[in-house]
Amino acid sequence: MKRFEHIKRPAIGLFQPAASKGQPSGLNGLEALRRIDQPLFLARHDDAVVIQAGMNFSAAEPPGAVRPFEGIVAPCLLERLGDPSFCRDHGIRYPLVGGSMAKGISSVALARALGNEGMLGFFGAAGLLPRDVETAIDQFETDGGNYAYGFNLIHSPNEPQLENTLVDLYLRRGIRLVEASAFLALTLPLVRYRTHGIHRDENDQIVTPNQIMAKVSREEVAAKFFAPPPEKFLQQLVAAGDLSEAQAELALQIPMAQDLTVEADSGGHTDNRPALALFPTIAALRDRLQQQYRYTKALRVGLGGGIATPTSAAAAFALGAAYLVTGTVNQACVESGTCDEVRQMLAETRQADITMAPSGDMFEMGVKVQVLKRGTMFSMRAAKLYELYRAHSSIEDLPVQERQKLEKTLFRKDLDQVWQETRSFFLQRDPRQLAKAEADPKYKMALVFRWYLGQSPVWANRGESDRKLDYQVWCGPSMGAFNEWVKDSCLDAPEQRRIATVAWNILFGAAVLIRANQLKIQGGRLDDEAALTTPLEIEQIKEFLS
Repeated sequence: MKRFEHIKRPAIGLFQPAASKGQPSGLNGLEALRRIDQPLFLARHDDAVVIQAGMNFSAAEPPGAVRPFEGIVAPCLLERLGDPSFCRDHGIRYPLVGGSMAKGISSVALARALGNEGMLGFFGAAGLLPRDVETAIDQFETDGGNYAYGFNLIHSPNEPQLENTLVDLYLRRGIRLVEASAFLALTLPLVRYRTHGIHRDENDQIVTPNQIMAKVSREEVAAKFFAPPPEKFLQQLVAAGDLSEAQAELALQIPMAQDLTVEADSGGHTDNRPALALFPTIAALRDRLQQQYRYTKALRVGLGGGIATPTSAAAAFALGAAYLVTGTVNQACVESGTCDEVRQMLAETRQADITMAPSGDMFEMGVKVQVLKRGTMFSMRAAKLYELYRAHSSIEDLPVQERQKLEKTLFRKDLDQVWQETRSFFLQRDPRQLAKAEADPKYKMALVFRWYLGQSPVWANRGESDRKLDYQVWCGPSMGAFNEWVKDSCLDAPEQRRIATVAWNILFGAAVLIRANQLKIQGGRLDDEAALTTPLEIEQIKEFLS
């Protein structure tokens, strides 16, 4: 076998070693890499390569104080990870976003905690009544915080009026940023939100007061968000008096969403796509459409789904993500809108403890969500409901034994009573659904079955222990990766998992890993690579940044 000789690298420059009391010729690798704002130099000492802090040589420095170096590890500031324009445009400091999780799981407290750290959090409005969403808006406005936040707008193909109602609320209350999720196509309410108030400023630049951050997992949907609003919707808005003809013309020059989150294998709504294949595809689409439409502000692509460790975060930035979106791991934090029992279940989750189950909001379409399998029977019971829905035309058509089994185990009440509760719910939420159900017995059955799918996350969030087997807990495989990463650390115990500490460690650990990889490709070695991303308290992290 042919052997290749190792080639000794020549010096590539000169540097001035940093002065410190009692500092050895080489620094501790881990300690040095964690000082992410300082450059490191690989210098030869006694025929070995050591890591030294210092600065580049310049002519103004004393010639006797410089040494040759064979490699350099550049600083990696947290605010420069991703695309700095993303942070600037949204008024945040660090490119990390807490994605929306339905039923208020991504709570006001969670979004507030991220905002206070210079990050961005979305409130999970999906599945809530508009009055509950407005209550959350009140909480943000009255707590006195001066930080960035946004609200979720989920696609509701079975309840289009709900989208309209939420858009009315967001426009009336001045919510300027929404995370659009689970959209299969653009809708009129979404276009109305995006284009509301569009105008030119004194410099003749187009101003769009309302921003959309779209979360997608398919190319064809991404293309719709990266394109201008459809003309047919713009003309409908003009006809309705929501836009002027001049505003409609301006709207043809902007994308529906400047920021688009590639959603890979995540909890909740997901296509289980691998990030390594999906992100480059959407990034290439971004580049093509930016060139085609020549937007004044460049399109940006972030990554979510699987972001739960410094390693995954570093990989996302290496792919070119403008920002990161976390989700499942946020639910495991004490600020989330779920209960301690669910947080304990999540803390015990491994990567194989998840599965797919029918979605409550898109039940009839056969859409699925990714949920926790370990410790619950929700996925199996929900699948049974979908099987019965497909096989039968109405509640009355159900076999007697099947109906009795449902009433005893899943619903724990007569299906006629479930219908009355469902009817009361839609009288408040969307009465038109009731008219449709009265005319179509199969749709009525779907609404009754959706009662179970809608209540199961509520039982989980409230911690109704007698319903534990029916908990619907949205969860991706990244939860298992997170638990492995934080084992025996300050983030191991569920009660110690605070969103700010988790977010800081993901970003800081990613920066350390990026520097470690720079070191390794230049011939440097580390004795204990596993310690690179060991979770630290926020105060410890900030000591390395000072």
